[in-house]
Amino acid sequence: MRTLSVALAGLALLLAGCGGSSSSSSSTQSTSTAAGSSSSASAAGKTVFTSNCGGCHTLADAGTNGQVGPVLDELKPDKATVQRQVTNGGGQMPSFKGKLSSQQIDQVATYVSSVAGQS
Repeated sequence: MRTLSVALAGLALLLAGCGGSSSSSSSTQSTSTAAGSSSSASAAGKTVFTSNCGGCHTLADAGTNGQVGPVLDELKPDKATVQRQVTNGGGQMPSFKGKLSSQQIDQVATYVSSVAGQS
């Protein structure tokens, strides 16, 4: 239980530092592959992550080396945890509820939870 609490606290600190830019980007890229919409969601999530979170968080797949928040490759958060943290903020991390759409939050949560710790 303590390990989970420490991991969640670390995620809160990691996500607390997110904020890359003051304006959110609603443009996303789609890719045409056999994976279809899942690939599009991953590409869109990566774009949202690099634009809004990469300045604070390290994530190998995104090529980011942020030093403020937790290293997501070590934390390996699940989708629900990322969605909750991005939506509500916590610790030093601001809420992105007003900056990112629900779709963008879902995309970034799907992306981070699927690539963290994979590289």
